[in-house]
Amino acid sequence: MSFNTSLSGINAANADLNVTANNIANVNTTGFKESRAEFADLFAYSSYGLARNAIGTGVKVSNVAQQFSQGNIDPTGRSLDFAIDGEGFFTVNKNGSLLYTRAGNFQTDNQGYIIPPDGARLQVFAPNANGNGFDVGRLSDLQLLTTDSPPSATTEIDMMVTLPGNAQPPLLTTFDPAEPNSYNASSGGVTVYDSLGVAHVQTSYFVKGADPNEWFVYNYIDGMPANPGSNPGDPNATPPVPADPGTPTRLVFSNNGALETIGTTTPTDGRITLEAFTPGTGAGTLNLTLNIYGSTQYGSSFALRDVRQNGYAAGKLSEISVSEDGVVFARYSNGDDKALGQVALTKFVNPQGLQPQGNNMWAATYSSGSPRTGAPDTSDFGQIAAGSLESSTVDLTEQLVNMIVAQRNFQANAQMISTQDQATQTVLNIR
Repeated sequence: MSFNTSLSGINAANADLNVTANNIANVNTTGFKESRAEFADLFAYSSYGLARNAIGTGVKVSNVAQQFSQGNIDPTGRSLDFAIDGEGFFTVNKNGSLLYTRAGNFQTDNQGYIIPPDGARLQVFAPNANGNGFDVGRLSDLQLLTTDSPPSATTEIDMMVTLPGNAQPPLLTTFDPAEPNSYNASSGGVTVYDSLGVAHVQTSYFVKGADPNEWFVYNYIDGMPANPGSNPGDPNATPPVPADPGTPTRLVFSNNGALETIGTTTPTDGRITLEAFTPGTGAGTLNLTLNIYGSTQYGSSFALRDVRQNGYAAGKLSEISVSEDGVVFARYSNGDDKALGQVALTKFVNPQGLQPQGNNMWAATYSSGSPRTGAPDTSDFGQIAAGSLESSTVDLTEQLVNMIVAQRNFQANAQMISTQDQATQTVLNIR
């Protein structure tokens, strides 16, 4: 009678119950991959090998294999929650050692580094120094910038207007921005920024010329003329110096209403260089170019069809966003976006060979094969789903069924020991 055979069955059933219990306990663990107990039969060997009609001696746990299937992706709306839709692991650095996880419930530490709850630092590919692309040959810690986004001085204003084809020259022949009867239309003011991020207002005034297709444009910044030969004047000088608007830029349109000439040249790019403006804020000189390419002379009314400029003020960090290809952007209140890095994903030839480390982490082993790191949404790497988390792959119903099966196996092996005990007792009672 072999009590050991039944005892091995009890141990195997107990291991199966332990695996099932661990799966059920982690049914709500982010990024958890369910495990499966795998068993192998046992046979007694002698120096002659295994006998032809050998009877097995029980069972053993051959492996506890984690099943790396895709979990559901559940939206959370939290900017630092990342999920991987597809294959790969997040790569983190913990005290100089690289670990791997599918749990993307990240947060920031007191230095602004992005970390999972256990404190390891999320690894990314750092942006190249020239601002184009990322250095995919080097991993670095992802850290949120705690400083403001610096301002950027405006260098160009893009403006498209439609000037009325039936307009007449103004009643007043001497231009004065304070006198509406001295011009036909104005752009209404465009906010531009100096090198310190201080806002200024640029305004263009359009005056109909004597020729049918002729217009003149005067440009002002903060009420000061920015035309060639202009002079802001000085009423406090002795004697007072009157303001001089300078020379306007002449615009000529074709019979079809298209812009043909700016000044004395054909407007291949439609640009007008404004006179340099020195702000009183201590900022550097503001050198602006007004691009009116695409402006027309149509219809009977003025229309400002489009206006934009390329500068911005200083900004505060407002949110973090991540694209499907893993690029982490810091978005600022001034509309500036700065790429902080690209999330690094890692794959293994045999993910079941990874060594669990707890805290939803795995470590590479010889069995897992060498790690292969790359960018999301490239090759066979998955995409990043921002504002989401990957749920546990545990199916609770399935685990409850497994629990019943393991329990029955345990009971059957225990009953086998009881039966063997009775048989042994019968033999001992033979007289």
